[in-house]
Amino acid sequence: MNPLIAIVGSGRLGTALAPALLAAGHSVSGPHGRGFDGAGHDLVLLCVPDSEIPAAAAVIVPGPLVGHCSGATGLDALGARDRLALHPLMTVTATGARFAGAGCAVAGSTPAALDLALRLATDLGMEPFEVTDEDRAAYHAAASIASNFLVTLEGAAERLAASAGVPRSALVPLVRASVENWAQSGAHDALTGPIARGDEATVARQREALADRAPELLELFDALAAATRELSARDSLVGGAA
Repeated sequence: MNPLIAIVGSGRLGTALAPALLAAGHSVSGPHGRGFDGAGHDLVLLCVPDSEIPAAAAVIVPGPLVGHCSGATGLDALGARDRLALHPLMTVTATGARFAGAGCAVAGSTPAALDLALRLATDLGMEPFEVTDEDRAAYHAAASIASNFLVTLEGAAERLAASAGVPRSALVPLVRASVENWAQSGAHDALTGPIARGDEATVARQREALADRAPELLELFDALAAATRELSARDSLVGGAA
């Protein structure tokens, strides 16, 4: 039988998750607001900011299983009770989210709790994988680099392109191809560009252009260039050893 699930938190994730679980055939109430105690439910799933998880969990009456949807927070934040974690590895915007096909980090304090987390993720069409409490901060940092930092980088590229009269749309096919190459082959084979070719003269001209048009991006450019040189050098070592 499907558990009766209460969603707590009316932010982007709670608002997207409630109808998605309903569409997957689950019985869902909410999203509920602050102070909801979970009475009469089998599972209370907290979709609240990380800092609010302990307080939200503390008011849940004994009986229901309690879960959170945080990527970086361990199960201990939910208190001494049966608990689970369900973190969709997907961006959630004001227009919602598409969970099907996404990864999902799960955890459970008991085999039954873990099984339920795995089941919910699968019912939503996601690919679940278990992440332990000690690994959650590293996992979530990887997610931030892959998604949030990527958007920051594209924002910097957009600003510099605009200074040359080039629209953001012109960069989109390049970005998509780069991501697809990385997805298919990994960083080892996806790296291209002047640093990968050893063309430091071109890199120097790029840096001069930034210094003239967007000097506030120089520190970011230098850090990324250094990291790319290290990646390229590692690639060369791997290739030489093959």
